[in-house]
Amino acid sequence: MIFSILAAMALIISICIKNRKKSLFVQSLNCLFESIYAFTINAYTGTVLSLVNFIRTFIFMQSEKINRKIYLMLLILFESVILVNCIHTWAGFISILPTIGSIIRTYCLWQSNMKLVRISGITTGITYGLYYAYYQSWFIVLGDVILILAGMWSIYNNDIKNKNTLK
Repeated sequence: MIFSILAAMALIISICIKNRKKSLFVQSLNCLFESIYAFTINAYTGTVLSLVNFIRTFIFMQSEKINRKIYLMLLILFESVILVNCIHTWAGFISILPTIGSIIRTYCLWQSNMKLVRISGITTGITYGLYYAYYQSWFIVLGDVILILAGMWSIYNNDIKNKNTLK
């Protein structure tokens, strides 16, 4: 249970951070905690995806140091790994939810736009929240609901409100 609490807290905090590199570092902690938790409840699609997402997030933190073509290849590689994982850990249609969430999240984190990172917090909250509801992991579901609300607040506060004051 402690890993579910740590995972939820890290993800919620990560979308409220304005600095992309710091946000991605906290998100990588979320991925690590979530993989440990998912393994303990036998949610193997989530376990593998969280480990892949941990590696992905650490690499994406270094985006400015990576050649553009290689960086694009990394996106394609991670998206492919996510799809292959879905096939290999297939547990029925429930396996599609974290796969969709991870595909969207990977693309958004690959970009340098923090607004997309915040938006992906909402999509992650929805897809992973439904996935963990299936596994009756109610604390993670609660964390995902809070993530959705925090993501909406963060988008309003950082993207909508500031845009309106600039006009």
